[in-house]
Amino acid sequence: MTEHILENEELRVTVADAGAELVSVYDKSRKLERIWTGNPEVWNRHAPVLFPFVGKVTGGRYRIGGQEYSMKTQHGFARDRNFTCVSAAADEVVHRLCADEESLAVYPYSFCLTIRHCLKGRHLQVEWTVENAGGERMLYSIGGHPGFLLPPGIRKEDCYILFPEAESLRYIGADQAGFALIHNVKTLNPEDGRAPYGKDIPETWIFEDRQVRRVGIATPDGSPYVRMDCAQFPMLAVWANPAGPFICLEPWFGRTDDEGFEGSIDQKKDIQMLEPGERREISYSMEFC
Repeated sequence: MTEHILENEELRVTVADAGAELVSVYDKSRKLERIWTGNPEVWNRHAPVLFPFVGKVTGGRYRIGGQEYSMKTQHGFARDRNFTCVSAAADEVVHRLCADEESLAVYPYSFCLTIRHCLKGRHLQVEWTVENAGGERMLYSIGGHPGFLLPPGIRKEDCYILFPEAESLRYIGADQAGFALIHNVKTLNPEDGRAPYGKDIPETWIFEDRQVRRVGIATPDGSPYVRMDCAQFPMLAVWANPAGPFICLEPWFGRTDDEGFEGSIDQKKDIQMLEPGERREISYSMEFC
């Protein structure tokens, strides 16, 4: 697997051609790895890009108009494809994936997805350019899924999720199959911008309708550990595998199907559209405190 190193005095960042995935952020001052290691016995990912779907489609199949397609994998297919490295430097790397015979069999659009990772100080910016290279309107979802590895000896149940701009938030969860429980809306009331990530919290939080513009993780003493700017995104998810010492902060355009959803993809929550020849630039940034 080919990997590319971005490095400065603060951080050493590794991005792989496989999935154009961020696989490591080594914090030089703390002498700590900050991204989940991808242990296959827990979760074999690090920070995958979710495209052209976020989450699952009902029964592994979806419809565009009257045509049905198969999408057996969760979160689309980009995370499992090898991207082409377009350019690489000490502070940034650019990857690209475009439609081919394999992708057209499961997703009938001529797309190009360009991913840029850019390192500045203790900040890492992830930029996506989604392009419709075909002759018809293109429907898609896209999302980030970075898993933040906690310091040794820190339990995620003792950490906090930071919501610096919110006093009250509505969220939905997901059922055991991974579908959204839209009829089970709950309320979260952060105190001083912090919500405890305790055992009473469900496996997945999904915040919709642009409620969250900034988010983060704090260690048990309240110290910020990671901050994320996700102001462009209509959704944010918080997820963690119960067995691993990491927490994922996931900015999304679109999400998994509703429980029992049987519509076509143009009816999915926050599905995105591009006209022929149109492109869209989307980004989020992470600060490693």
